[in-house]
Amino acid sequence: MSQTEFDAKDFRRALSQFPTGVTVITTLDAEGNPVGVTASSFNSVSMDPTLVLWSIDKGAHSLSAFENAEHFAVNVLGRDQVSTSNNFASRGEDKFANANYSAGIGGAPVLDDYAAQFECKTWAVYEGGDHLILVGEVLDYRYNDGVEPLVFARGSYAVSAQHPEMVKSAPCDNAATEGDFVGDYLLYLLRETYQRFSADLYPKLKNECGVTPEEWRVLARMINCPSYKISDLTGMVMQPEVALRETADWMVEKGFVEYKDKDTLAITAQGSEVAAKMQKLALAEEAALLNQLTSEQSAQLKDNLKSLIEKLG
Repeated sequence: MSQTEFDAKDFRRALSQFPTGVTVITTLDAEGNPVGVTASSFNSVSMDPTLVLWSIDKGAHSLSAFENAEHFAVNVLGRDQVSTSNNFASRGEDKFANANYSAGIGGAPVLDDYAAQFECKTWAVYEGGDHLILVGEVLDYRYNDGVEPLVFARGSYAVSAQHPEMVKSAPCDNAATEGDFVGDYLLYLLRETYQRFSADLYPKLKNECGVTPEEWRVLARMINCPSYKISDLTGMVMQPEVALRETADWMVEKGFVEYKDKDTLAITAQGSEVAAKMQKLALAEEAALLNQLTSEQSAQLKDNLKSLIEKLG
């Protein structure tokens, strides 16, 4: 046992401050059946030889298959593959039933859709506490740079994007003119609005209401619906089930929610009070922003955005 003992949930929350990509690692078991797990513990190790690594919990059902596999494949997921991540992170028996894939090197399944793929020969397996660390030698790889990678940060799914500091207009005499492409581009305008608004909102939610962004997403959903199935909430708050359950456990300790049963969350009286305070603060922040427009402009802005979302969806 380590001489330094931490609260496990709090330590995981600290680790969640480090964003990672999301992968599905695949192989074949001893009977030749496809096996796959979602993992964010993927990393490069060496360029010569070309080595990568990932780790698997010793309590995982598929531990034996990966520990003894001669080959495995790393499928790096794209931003539109949240359902794929959730599928391979679940406890279902046949995770490949709804997955499109083909056999790669050594028979390890390679998914049809991906941001990148690395087909590996097992190079070494190391002890790593309550995990095994698997190192693979990359035998082949491919990537699709037209696909944005899926990101995992603070227990939630996210997408990668250029930091606003990287897309500011370069100094020039005509940077602020009507013809400036970046300054008049819809995606830039939407991102800038979100970045600046959330940069002010989230710290206030933490300081005045005591909620994190992850807790805010859950409580905001429960303002009008006081109970939810965990399986229904996962997509709404963009958290895989295992991460959502960690968030829920944290919220239970804080008295915000309680379990009606092992799969259903309900908001508590204390949680309702916090949610009401949180809603009031969020609406005040929104009003302060929209007060710079007329009421007609504000209504039209929201209607237009809802229309765009509907058409894009």
